[in-house]
Amino acid sequence: MGLRHPPTGDIRLEDVFTALSHPMRLKVVRSLAEHGPAPCGSLLEGVPKSTLTHHWRVLREGGLIRQEAVGREYTLSLRREDLETRFPGLLDNVLRAARS
Repeated sequence: MGLRHPPTGDIRLEDVFTALSHPMRLKVVRSLAEHGPAPCGSLLEGVPKSTLTHHWRVLREGGLIRQEAVGREYTLSLRREDLETRFPGLLDNVLRAARS
């Protein structure tokens, strides 16, 4: 059973906003935007695994991240190109607003 990643054309604006509405998820997106792909366990230290799993699912199903198996762990990467194709300028504007 693979992880669900919506195709670019199926990414919905309301799902993107829902995913970005939680401070932890926004922090993950900001980190991926600034530093690139990262192992799942390295982004939110001290957070229970069940909570992380929930946040990864919301971000993944919202179309913001790609979660892929690399060896024995999963790596997260930002779907910047897909988001730019679907909603031009949205991610950059959200990240800019989050910094201020």
